[in-house]
Amino acid sequence: MKKITLLALVLLTIWACKNDPKQENVEEVKVEDTTPKDGGKGAEIIKRVIDSAGGHRYETATIEFKFRDAAYKSVRNCGMFELSRSRTDSTGTPTESIITNMGFIYKEKGEQKTLPDSMANKYKNSVNSVHYFVQLPFGLDDPAVRKELIAEDSIQGKAYDEIQVNFKKQGGGEDYHDTYIYWVNKNTYKVDYLAYSYETNGGGMRFREAINPREVEGIRFVDYKNYTPKKGSSPKLNELDELFEKGELELYSTIENKDIKVEVLDRKCG
Repeated sequence: MKKITLLALVLLTIWACKNDPKQENVEEVKVEDTTPKDGGKGAEIIKRVIDSAGGHRYETATIEFKFRDAAYKSVRNCGMFELSRSRTDSTGTPTESIITNMGFIYKEKGEQKTLPDSMANKYKNSVNSVHYFVQLPFGLDDPAVRKELIAEDSIQGKAYDEIQVNFKKQGGGEDYHDTYIYWVNKNTYKVDYLAYSYETNGGGMRFREAINPREVEGIRFVDYKNYTPKKGSSPKLNELDELFEKGELELYSTIENKDIKVEVLDRKCG
């Protein structure tokens, strides 16, 4: 894998100037870099990624799918949303967890129940996480998302832009401290690989390889092979692609979303 970081290019330019005798008597002029981390080239690339995966169709889409032992459904209509998960718990009781613009609702046998905050947050985060990954890259254009082009890269002979994503505390959700890296194919503007670090449940990091890409009603979906660093190793997040190429990551799970159904309203949001 060949990786060219933006920092390396800057250092190379500085070295060249210092070793050019014609530059010795030129007064140094400092130019402040005013490019915001949540704008610039990284944001431009992510916008093209979203457009290539479905674009505005996400904004009014109803998406249903099955993941493991549960049925999931998301309904969006120009900023209004409802994300739900329906399943039967270990006691045989039908349950439903619902996230809306107004908050979180939990039901058993169709009746709303009040849960302790810790349990409600656990269910809410679990439901939101599944919907988030299924609908990626939708949501990466949110104002709370910082997108930064950190390198040009190659994986298995294909060229990628390496985009690091962080979240602002305000509007970034409970997991705003998580960090993601997306490898965007330079030719297709598809996300073929992603990695992320997290702090919940003791923390850790994952590397995902997108598999089984398909389109349903103009929206792109993928499954994933989900990898983890070997026990005892402590690589940096942006090194996981190198370890993947060397076969030094362990397959943690395979993530398959089945029976995907999509309905898109014939309207555009303002």
